[in-house]
Amino acid sequence: MRTDRPIAHSVRMNELTRRDEMSLAGAALRGAPWKAAAVTGGGVAATTLLMGLITGSVDLAFALGVSVTLFTLVASVGAISKPNIGDRVTQQARNWSLRHPWRFALYPAAGAAILLYPVQLVLDGEGVFGAAWDALCGGALIYLMTGIVAMAMRGRAAKN
Repeated sequence: MRTDRPIAHSVRMNELTRRDEMSLAGAALRGAPWKAAAVTGGGVAATTLLMGLITGSVDLAFALGVSVTLFTLVASVGAISKPNIGDRVTQQARNWSLRHPWRFALYPAAGAAILLYPVQLVLDGEGVFGAAWDALCGGALIYLMTGIVAMAMRGRAAKN
């Protein structure tokens, strides 16, 4: 066995890598209320389109953008709302998410930005950079909302 390993390596073993954080966030999101998120997103999209028909200003890109935003928000907040439900791995991932709300919020925000980009690019005609900017702003909004709600729910995390 080699004993000439640098000490800094053994100190960093307790730190999580981005890959570890992504795995934990994914495990926490595994138990998200996907049906409720889809119903919320679909209902908001339909309501927005109906209101647009009534007022005479239908904007499909706006309706889908709001729909994706609420879908992501409901899924991410719902995933961590009950940290003591699920298998042991899911519970640990949810507790990690509640103890590190801003790190967890990065992953739903990235997912929302990825979903928003083609909507902005194809339906809104923003162009490549304009669509990227709008998707980034939508992701930032999800990041802030998910992080704030997760911070408010921090007390639900199991004390280890």
